Amino acid sequence: MEDSPEEELDDSSEDLGFDQDSSLSPRDGKVLEAIQHERFSVFTFHGLRRLLGIHQETLSRTLDRLEDEGFVEKVSDGYRMTEQGEHLSHPVNMESPAVPLVQTLLPPDVNVDVLVSGLKGHWFGKLRWMGYSKNEDGTILKWITDEEGIQVDARFTDNFLTIEARLAEGMDRSHAINASYQLLSHISRLYNPVKRAKTIVTPVAYHPGLAFA
Repeated sequence: MEDSPEEELDDSSEDLGFDQDSSLSPRDGKVLEAIQHERFSVFTFHGLRRLLGIHQETLSRTLDRLEDEGFVEKVSDGYRMTEQGEHLSHPVNMESPAVPLVQTLLPPDVNVDVLVSGLKGHWFGKLRWMGYSKNEDGTILKWITDEEGIQVDARFTDNFLTIEARLAEGMDRSHAINASYQLLSHISRLYNPVKRAKTIVTPVAYHPGLAFA
């Protein structure tokens, strides 16, 4: 039996601009909206499945239809939305806003591209890779946990790193905090893989409303 979150995606939705001859369903439109909401440049199949909480066979059929219609396409490290798909869909407010957990300056000699390359596609503890988005403002790498469904993003902008989380209201935030500092530890190792004692920097900001349970 398919998961209940999948049934939620099957609800009727607003007109997304599908052609009358299109084989796409409201569920397909919801998947497109989720991709657009995250502003993915590239996303993985299993990352999207974890984000939406739907059965993998259902998502596979949906992505096949979206690919046939020219809205998404396969690339070497996953999928990406095409220009046609971006014009069709639009961002929606699907969940609570991101909560900043760690904010820190990066050393002036850090190579952000090297850090990003070393983080892409990797799992860290409970964090499972989803994908990334990149634009003129910077690069955002995205992970999600399997059990709790906590999304953790690492945002790199102008030698500044912000790690933020999205989690359901009332959820124990200590899981998100632990995941964010575990991710920061891996970023520090990538910065200086030889001298492991040297870290990125001490975090310069910590969200005051978050505390361990």
